Amino acid sequence: MAHLQERPDEPRGLAQLGLIAAQTGALGQAEHFLRRALSMGEKSSELLRTLASVYSQQERLHVAESFTKRLIEEEGELELRPLRASLLDRMGRHAEALAIQRQLVDENPGKIPHLLAYGYGLRAAGDVEGAIAAYRKAIAIDDEYGEAWWGLAGIKRKVLTDEDIAAMQQSLSIAIDERNIAPLHFALARAFHDRSDFATAFHHYSEGNRIRAEAIGYDARALTDEVAEVERLADAAYLARMPSAPLGTEQPVFIICLPRSGSTLLEQMLGSHPSIEPLGELPYIPAILRSFMEISTRRQKVSVPQAIAAMTDQQASLLGQDYLARARLHRKTDRPYFIDKLPQNWSNILFIRRILPQARFIDIRRPAMDCCFSNFSQSFTAAHASSFALEDIGQCYVDYVRLMRHFDAVTPGMIHHVSYSKLVEEPEATLRPALDYLGLGWDEAIQSFHTLDRVVRTPSSEQVRRPLNRDGMEVWRPYAQWLGPLERVLGELAAG
Repeated sequence: MAHLQERPDEPRGLAQLGLIAAQTGALGQAEHFLRRALSMGEKSSELLRTLASVYSQQERLHVAESFTKRLIEEEGELELRPLRASLLDRMGRHAEALAIQRQLVDENPGKIPHLLAYGYGLRAAGDVEGAIAAYRKAIAIDDEYGEAWWGLAGIKRKVLTDEDIAAMQQSLSIAIDERNIAPLHFALARAFHDRSDFATAFHHYSEGNRIRAEAIGYDARALTDEVAEVERLADAAYLARMPSAPLGTEQPVFIICLPRSGSTLLEQMLGSHPSIEPLGELPYIPAILRSFMEISTRRQKVSVPQAIAAMTDQQASLLGQDYLARARLHRKTDRPYFIDKLPQNWSNILFIRRILPQARFIDIRRPAMDCCFSNFSQSFTAAHASSFALEDIGQCYVDYVRLMRHFDAVTPGMIHHVSYSKLVEEPEATLRPALDYLGLGWDEAIQSFHTLDRVVRTPSSEQVRRPLNRDGMEVWRPYAQWLGPLERVLGELAAG
């Protein structure tokens, strides 16, 4: 640091500061230092790769993709093609991403990460058999690789054989890397679930989640406290003072819920309407909020609700325009409405309402026991850290319902609610009020939602290509004897 104080424009020192900032998650500062170092002539491979990664983590996908493309063309490989494929996929340019992934597999047939990315891409595009083949190739190379087994286990039909179970058990007995051990447990749990051996399945679900929970160190109180602060701050008068004039002419519709609540099904059905374009889970609201909070907390520590309360109209307009510009990169039609179905946006409603006055919110709610157990039985990443303990996912559901009830009390009608169970049982009767809320009429195309040709990158990718069914109902029942901790946290919500 003393060296930089004496030589503030020394490129290698600036690059080092940028690398340190990136490692600590200070993405705005990392970008500042890395770009200064680049402008001063520092062009090390590490700097270029880190700057591309920073753009990616900021979810500035167009900037990141253009930057990586230029680096690949001008500087050589730099090991950036996997990142570029990921960026293209996240931007909705799935065919281009899949072509790069296929090329990487052809060039490096023994590299498991390339096979897995290719398999996930194939599955999202509806080529389930191709995905299975990719996962099987990865397992043949290294049968201890947990994520390959989980990729296979995640297929929505019984594909794991008795021989697979024996191979996974053998791998688990010798595996030492927790990054393999946890997904091996989840995959074994799914295999035993398919055989109705629920006691063994629950043991493996519990072990996989325990390992993830210990690695993450999730604290459920932070979310509970934030919801309580929104309840105190965002009363009827506060929300009534917010600007209501639309920002531009585009109409974003946010499907909000906990993960595993039926949001993919709801989006697929609404997205079959000729006035609505489904865009999937856009990462932009959390990314824009993160950047906003990085700036807001530079001088003093403030909470998210406090930072939103201090936001100026000009800031709100700029942030809203930023979101709409990023979302526009995914648009393929000129339909007046588009859907963003990122589930965790339920906790960002106040921020969204502040920067996008015209935003519409549709909450889809799955019965608590089904929703929470489905989260617990899914091999999620740290992005869904509450799912790793029954008490934590139960508390998250309680907080989510609290926040929905609060907004219903102080600003009735801002959020439209949909029951997952009723959507499956009575789709037209359930969706007509949702369409009325959006100002749209019923369209018969919704009945054929499962024929909609689009890439779906969620665990429900296969389910939404089938007609409505009850497969997601009462999934927790076989595990009821072990779910006492969840029921206690949920209280009255456990009854449905």
